[in-house]
Amino acid sequence: MTMAPDATTYQLIDGKQTAETIKAEIAAEVATIKAAGGKVPHLAAILVGHDGGSETYVRNKVLACERVGFESTLLRYEDDITEAELLAKVEELNQDASIDGFIVQLPLPRHISSEKVLEAVRPEKDVDGFHPMNLGRMVAGLPALLPATPSGIVELLRRYKLPTDGKHCVVIGRSNIVGTPVSILLAKNLEPGNCTVTLCHSRTQNLASITKTADILVAALGRPEFVTADMVKPGAVVIDVGTTRVEDANRKTGWALKGDVKFDEVAPLASYITPVPGGVGPMTIAMLLLNTLKACKGEVYPR
Repeated sequence: MTMAPDATTYQLIDGKQTAETIKAEIAAEVATIKAAGGKVPHLAAILVGHDGGSETYVRNKVLACERVGFESTLLRYEDDITEAELLAKVEELNQDASIDGFIVQLPLPRHISSEKVLEAVRPEKDVDGFHPMNLGRMVAGLPALLPATPSGIVELLRRYKLPTDGKHCVVIGRSNIVGTPVSILLAKNLEPGNCTVTLCHSRTQNLASITKTADILVAALGRPEFVTADMVKPGAVVIDVGTTRVEDANRKTGWALKGDVKFDEVAPLASYITPVPGGVGPMTIAMLLLNTLKACKGEVYPR
């Protein structure tokens, strides 16, 4: 790899290995719960349609449940399910005392309102952390089931002992799932946290001039290889949240997974950087499992 003039020797932030460590910690706690005759956490997932990325993600969630000793249930529906039918299924899971948490895999078909469905999930079972109640509690600094991907990013910074206090963090992307919540978490008076955060989006002017000032750069806009070397400050910590399938005739699958960061260009400039795949993605599942364990134990919403 050709090093840029201001290049640093970067270190990969291994989300896959970190997630395995977290899952081992969860598995040990579940084993203790089982030995004491307590309730085993139970995670359910609703999958509508046959989106390739969703299929892979939900399959990995089911395997992760097996890995840590959780019970799991996968409910599959064709993409012609009506909104009313799906809302009825959500309410069934809300009422099922055996299920501690569940997720409705996004994206949903266009005829179904994602907002309406996600708001129908009871906050105490909202292990994705998408419900307005959990988001509001997060903003207020109250105990909450945190959004899985943003909390996974923060956990990576914690486990790699990367300093955040007083650092300038630039987040590209303002979605309610990643960009906005991670900007809030990193601005909190917590550890990791205490960043000065700039939240950028599609209307931001002179974007590169802003991103080049970032000590920590979080790319979460869903545009493959959008962030290039001229947008990155030498020595920055780069967190790539993107996971876009791009056609690739050289692969058996016919596609490759690309992040929002042009890795080969940016990595030589970074001090730390997450790869795609193997970076933030595995952490999302690990934090989902952690939320399910918290829900089962009643840590946020007493049972």
